[in-house]
Amino acid sequence: MRSAPPPHQTPPPIPPTGPGRRAFVTGALAAAGVAATGCAPPDTLISGQTRLRQWNLFAGGDGLRMIEMHDAYEAEHTDIDFRATTFTWGAPFYTKVAMGAAGGRGADIATSHVSRLESLAPGRLLDPVDPAMLAEAGIDDTVVLPNIWDKCFFDGRLYAIPIDTHVLIQYYHLDVCRQAGLLDADDRLMEVSGAEEYFDMLREIKAVTGTYGVSVDTWGPWSNFWALYRQQDGELVLGEDDYEMDDDKALAAMEVLYRLSEEGLAPRHSMAADTAANLANGQAGLMIHGNWEIPTLEATGVGFSATQFPAVFGNHRTRGDSHCYVFPHQRDRDPERTRAAVEYAAWMLRNSLTWARGGHIPAYQPVVESPEYDELHPQAEYREAAENVQFEPQAWFSGSAGRLQEEATGALTTLHQGTQTPEQALAQLKGTIRDLLTVPSPV
Repeated sequence: MRSAPPPHQTPPPIPPTGPGRRAFVTGALAAAGVAATGCAPPDTLISGQTRLRQWNLFAGGDGLRMIEMHDAYEAEHTDIDFRATTFTWGAPFYTKVAMGAAGGRGADIATSHVSRLESLAPGRLLDPVDPAMLAEAGIDDTVVLPNIWDKCFFDGRLYAIPIDTHVLIQYYHLDVCRQAGLLDADDRLMEVSGAEEYFDMLREIKAVTGTYGVSVDTWGPWSNFWALYRQQDGELVLGEDDYEMDDDKALAAMEVLYRLSEEGLAPRHSMAADTAANLANGQAGLMIHGNWEIPTLEATGVGFSATQFPAVFGNHRTRGDSHCYVFPHQRDRDPERTRAAVEYAAWMLRNSLTWARGGHIPAYQPVVESPEYDELHPQAEYREAAENVQFEPQAWFSGSAGRLQEEATGALTTLHQGTQTPEQALAQLKGTIRDLLTVPSPV
């Protein structure tokens, strides 16, 4: 379903569709006036600038870096009347994008997770990106990793421009791991492969900390489960009313999560900031978390580094996603503003070294391969994780901030709490997936 068109092929016009359920929702939202963002203001004509409006979901450290990049962009593009608006991360942001697009009055360009493409109904709530126009701005499949580029297509058409890859990685406390004898001459964590070697490493670390070997987010366990499941080539095939899952591989992944807490090598309860705090205060020597946590640890002053997700099942596959730019649907998309949006996205990719300082791996390979990126530590230590990223299967309820992540928590947290066996947790997780398949897509 995601086969890419030949390079630089201009996509054909979207064929008209009948008034189905999605069209009815679109019309109802528009009639209710929920998406009134307004047309181009008169001052655009007066100023002679091209109007460009951007919506994003970046707050915290990511938000500050985005503002820094936007300031630089505006300084170089005085001919653009650029304004960016930040909305609350997660469901509120995606609801805003969908509502604006349903009325045909979406922003000129918005950020999204590439895993949320299907939930944003490409062709209805998203307008396609012209690959030829994007290539003219210097972005095509030659400067983005194939596994990332391919995810930006839906039904053979380009709908997203990738910004980065953000993944689960493994952080390590330098002093703790040095005392445990687990660092090499360059202060890099020694490589282990296989579950038993990894558990042995955690035991050695716990002997130093007296508390834990590794800190994990036990209230957001889906990502860890997905990484471990995919390391075994586990597949999750979601159909319209049924699904396929490998029970044996799912149980093996769950057994790892269960053992981590059952053997006292990881916390039974760790949420949000607690997870990083366990590493920063030396209660754990390792931490599995997203690469976006680098600024958090830097702020603590602790000596740390990072590497790829541990090879518990013999490889470094890891759960991840990609921030990307999308074009929310506009009833009368202006060609000049659309070109400005494409050129803005290309500029942001070319200047994504600033973005990389926050931990994300830039999608634009000339940045990742640059001497400047080589000097970023620990970012340069895990850049290969972008090649090992494992996206979730496409469904309206999957992906970052999706219902699958949220509702799978109920089953998977019990593994850390010790209140269910892996077999019981698997039965609950399968029931959760089955229930989600019965819920109609909201768009």
